[in-house]
Amino acid sequence: MADIKYYDVILKPVITEKSMAGMGEKKYTFLVHTEANKSMIKEAVEKMFDGAKVKRVNTMNYDGKKKRRGMVVGKTAKTKKAIVTLTEDSKDIELFTGL
Repeated sequence: MADIKYYDVILKPVITEKSMAGMGEKKYTFLVHTEANKSMIKEAVEKMFDGAKVKRVNTMNYDGKKKRRGMVVGKTAKTKKAIVTLTEDSKDIELFTGL
């Protein structure tokens, strides 16, 4: 397993209608490093965003999609998505406030 630091764990936020609806319940969705586990994701969120206390982390692994270009067949990269639920007394993540 690679040596992953906390700032390498979270790649980018997922901004969709479903993820924006979950923000009212303090659920935030991120694309994360494929080798990161739940405890690494929890640590990264608490260190990167001040006042955020993580209650639960749910992860989903996605295989790459098959793509064709003429006779050449390949696959896109694997991805991992994490839904982070914050505790009731924690602060909201400021990254999503302007959207």
